[in-house]
Amino acid sequence: MNHDILFSRACAKIPGGVNSPVRAFGSVGGTPVYIASGKGTSLTTCDGRTLTDFCCSWGAMILGHAHPEVVEAIQRQAEKGTTFGINTEIEVQLAERLCTLVPALERVRLVNSGTEAVMTALRVARGVTGRNKIVKFDGCYHGHSDSVLVSAGSGLLTGGITSSPGVPQEVANDTFVVPYNDLTALQELMRERGSEVAAIIVEPVVGNIGLVQPAEGYLQGLRKLADASGAVLIFDEVITGFRFGLCSYAQLCGVTPDLITLGKVIGGGLPLAAVGGKASLMEQLAPSGKIYQAGTLSGNPLAVVAGLKTLEVLERENPYPRMAALGKRLATAINQKAQGFHCAQFSGIFTMFFTPGPVQNLVDAKRSDTKAYATYFHRALDAGFYMPPAQFEVAFISAAHTEACIDSFCSTIG
Repeated sequence: MNHDILFSRACAKIPGGVNSPVRAFGSVGGTPVYIASGKGTSLTTCDGRTLTDFCCSWGAMILGHAHPEVVEAIQRQAEKGTTFGINTEIEVQLAERLCTLVPALERVRLVNSGTEAVMTALRVARGVTGRNKIVKFDGCYHGHSDSVLVSAGSGLLTGGITSSPGVPQEVANDTFVVPYNDLTALQELMRERGSEVAAIIVEPVVGNIGLVQPAEGYLQGLRKLADASGAVLIFDEVITGFRFGLCSYAQLCGVTPDLITLGKVIGGGLPLAAVGGKASLMEQLAPSGKIYQAGTLSGNPLAVVAGLKTLEVLERENPYPRMAALGKRLATAINQKAQGFHCAQFSGIFTMFFTPGPVQNLVDAKRSDTKAYATYFHRALDAGFYMPPAQFEVAFISAAHTEACIDSFCSTIG
């Protein structure tokens, strides 16, 4: 089926023709692609092309597409029933598994999306502390709930500004926005307004302005400032959870947040996320506490078995060292011949930044030549590689990628 025809049909019935904005190719131009199927690292488009996938459903497909064991687990569960809206044994198993793998999760609740997990974490923080203000970092993305769809205002000590119509300014006023990797700015804010702050929420490794790693001591500094003010520290690990090892990034960096949000990998390619952390906080959720949260499809059996099987395969095969080695191989090869851009890489994730200097925050990222990225994106697409259709996103290497995949991709650069 021709993609132009499909997009035209979609635009007649779906706002912007897509069900998530970045899929519209607004940042890179052209007609978005439509996928018929996927297997391993390969995508087959509706017009019959084969693409090597470095988007990997934005990180969810860590084992590659249609992994046979995950598919079998989903099929077996589907024969038993797809949803009940009643408790199941397997959701208990997944909760136990997550708490075992991530010791900071003394209690965990399953939800359906990263947005929902963050929304719940913030509600818990506000409900427990009795405070309304939160702190986020410019460029960190935490889903599309009102409190975090906010960008920097005119000054550190004022609330943010809405990033979208429909977000009340009154809500944005309760969100302080601070530059990422700038501990001094956060210290200033917390010194003046810390007693009002319910939560500090951060992507420990930023993935939504492209890949940006925390400066040395930065996350430890957040922990100290949260403790000093009585604020709840939340790590949004929807991207980073189980991405670099069979653990949270919090464990890798040696910082224990009060709450963690997880998603993507733990659903094995189906809609599933989680929020968890200290028992003293999580037990405030209904029905054990008074803070309300609910969801008809929370703990959906299909997603739960996909997540359980994905974690099982990751533990058995431990693809993490190989994914990290492939990431280093890719970044080294590209940076040896790149001109006017560079590849930022950590373990099995990377971003092609079309800016010559390093990127430490949103200001640095905004110096990127987005038109050059759009040109690069389409050149890669024409060569048979699907990259994130926006400069400010992260690309992923899955357990299914090989050295041949990486070398073939690198050969297109230059």
